[in-house]
Amino acid sequence: MHTMNRLAAAIVLAFSSIAVPALAVDAAPVVAAAPTPASAPAFDLERDVATALKVFDVPGMAIAIVKDGKVITAKGFGVRKLGEPAAVDAQTLFEVASNSKGFTAAALAMLVDEGKLAWDDPVTKHLPGFQMHDSYVTGAMTIRDLLTHRSGLGLGAGDLLWWPTTTFSTDEIIEKLRYIRPATSFRNSYAYDNLLYIVAGKIIADKAGKSWGEAMHERILAPLGMTGTTTSLAENAGKPDVANAHSKIDGKIAAVKSMPVPNAVGAVGINTNAEDIAKWMMVLLDGGKIAGVKDKDGKDARLFSEKQGREMWTAQTPIKISEPKPALAATKPNFSAYGLGFQLRDYKGMKVAMHGGALQGFYSRVVMVPEAKLGVAILTNAENGGSMTALQWRILDHYLQAAPSDWLALVAKVEQDQHAEEVKKQGKASSARAAKSQPSLPLAAYDGEYEDAWYGKVVIKPEGKKHILSFTRTPDLTGELEHWQHDTFIVRWKERNFNADAYVTFSLNPDGSIDRVKMAPVSAETDFSYDFQDLSLVPVNPKEAKK
Repeated sequence: MHTMNRLAAAIVLAFSSIAVPALAVDAAPVVAAAPTPASAPAFDLERDVATALKVFDVPGMAIAIVKDGKVITAKGFGVRKLGEPAAVDAQTLFEVASNSKGFTAAALAMLVDEGKLAWDDPVTKHLPGFQMHDSYVTGAMTIRDLLTHRSGLGLGAGDLLWWPTTTFSTDEIIEKLRYIRPATSFRNSYAYDNLLYIVAGKIIADKAGKSWGEAMHERILAPLGMTGTTTSLAENAGKPDVANAHSKIDGKIAAVKSMPVPNAVGAVGINTNAEDIAKWMMVLLDGGKIAGVKDKDGKDARLFSEKQGREMWTAQTPIKISEPKPALAATKPNFSAYGLGFQLRDYKGMKVAMHGGALQGFYSRVVMVPEAKLGVAILTNAENGGSMTALQWRILDHYLQAAPSDWLALVAKVEQDQHAEEVKKQGKASSARAAKSQPSLPLAAYDGEYEDAWYGKVVIKPEGKKHILSFTRTPDLTGELEHWQHDTFIVRWKERNFNADAYVTFSLNPDGSIDRVKMAPVSAETDFSYDFQDLSLVPVNPKEAKK
C-alpha cells in the first residue's frame, strides 16, 4: 500500500514485514529447486537485476543505492514500455505510491519543528470538520494517529473512494470517513490504511495555504534538489522520460494506462526517479541534514530536526510477525512496527526503516539501514513484489557483508507455490458450487440502484441480454454479472488488468424482494484496496419481488 493483494500481504510480511501494496503473482514462472545459500552466486548487480527482470516478468526498473553519504548507484534497467526500445535511466519517472507517505510524515515533522502543530494535537484542532464513525475516536485521534495505522479501520478500508480513479474530491473522501465502521477498537492493533494519510495531506495543504503538491515542491523537493520529481500524473504530462504502467492480463504482462489519484496525494502522490530518490534517502539517513548546503547562519541546512528524524523512525504501532516459509527463514525479523511514515524491523541484527508502494502498474520499495548508513530504492513499472524482495535481500547482504543467498530463486519459488495454491483453491470452489442452481428471481429483478453508506451508489442495468454492474463514482469499475450459484453472481470487470473480479451476493426479504447486496473478492490475489467486502449495499427504491 498503496496497496497489496490479499494473498501477497502474508507473503510480503514474510519477505520484508512490510504491510503495504506488494505481490502480483499471476502466472509466476516455474523455477527450478532453489540452491542452498552456500551455492549462491556472488553479488553482481547488473546480472542480478537482469535475472530479476526475466524471472519475475518486469519490463523496467530503476535502482538507487547510497552508502556512507555517497551515491553508489543510480541507474535504470530494462525498458520504460513493453514493446518499445526506450530504456529506463536514472531520470525515468516512476509512480512510487505509498512511498509518498514518508514525504507526508516529513512535512508534518517540519511543521512540528516550527511549532505550527504537535504530534499529539487532536486532529480536530487543525481540521475542525474531521469526523470518524465513533465520536470518541473523532475527539481522541491525534496527528500521530493519522500516520500509524491504529485507527480501528480495517485493512484498506474505504480505498474504493479513490482506487481505481474516482470522481470524489479529497474533501468528499474525508467527509465519508464518518460512515466507515471500525473493524477493531481504537489503537487496538495495526491495520494498514490510506484514508488517514489523505487527511494528513489535507492538513499540510491547509497550513501551507496551497495544494499538497505545491507544498511538497516548496518545502521538500526544491531544498533537496529533487528537480525531476513530480506530485501528480498531470505534472508528468509532456515529460519525455516517464515509465509506463504494466499489469498482468490473463496471466500475461501488458502495458496499461496509469491510474491518476489527485484526490489521494497525501498517501500516494509522489512520482520520482533513481537520482532524486537517492537524495531523499541521504537526508533521511542523515537525520534531516541536507548534505553540502548551509543555512543563512552558515550552519548545515536541515529539512527537519534530528529529534523529528528519530521520532519518524521510532516504533509507534507493533506489527504481528508472521512465520515465513522455510526457504525465507533468514528474513524473519525479531521486531516489526510502524513508525511515522515508515515501517521498522531488523535484519542481520540491524534496525531497518523501509516502505513499499503500489499503484496500478507500479510497485516500489525503499529500504534503509541507519547503522550502516545504507539506503536502497527499487522502482518498477510492474505489479510484482518478488523482484524487489529478492533484490532487496541480495543488495543488503552484499553491503552488510553477510553470506550471499540465492534470493532470486528462493523468492521466485515461494511466489510460484503461493500462486499454485491459490489456483487450486479457486478450482475447488468452482467444483463445489451448485452449478445447476438458478437465481431466486428473474434477472431483471436484480437491476436497479443500490447504495452504501460510505461509497454511495452502485447501479445494475441491462445491456442487451447482459446485466452490467457499475460504480457510479468510479468510471472504470464496471463489468458484466455472471451467475455463479443461487443468488450469488460474479462481476467480471471490463478492465481485465484490475485482476479483481468479485462475488456479488443478494440477500432476500421474506417476500422475495432484495434486502441488501454484499461483495467479496473472488481471489486472494486481489489487491486489498478493492475493499468490496466493506460495502453493504441496499436498494435505493425497494421493490416487491417480481414473479
